Amino acid sequence: MVPAELRRKHGIAAGTRVKFLEDQFGRIVLQPITEDYVDRVMGCLAGEPDLVVGWEKEHRKEGEHER
Repeated sequence: MVPAELRRKHGIAAGTRVKFLEDQFGRIVLQPITEDYVDRVMGCLAGEPDLVVGWEKEHRKEGEHER
């Protein structure tokens, strides 16, 4: 159970998904998967190549070689 003070501070509501991680010191870290967290992760990926577009191009090339 997460204490109420921490739930309020980090926006953890009933039904909020969490991710359990282990840090470099062996401590268990609970990461709430909130909209803010998702926005930050997506922001880290901004400007990176679109992997789906790259995969589609590769897939098309493979299909052309098989013909």
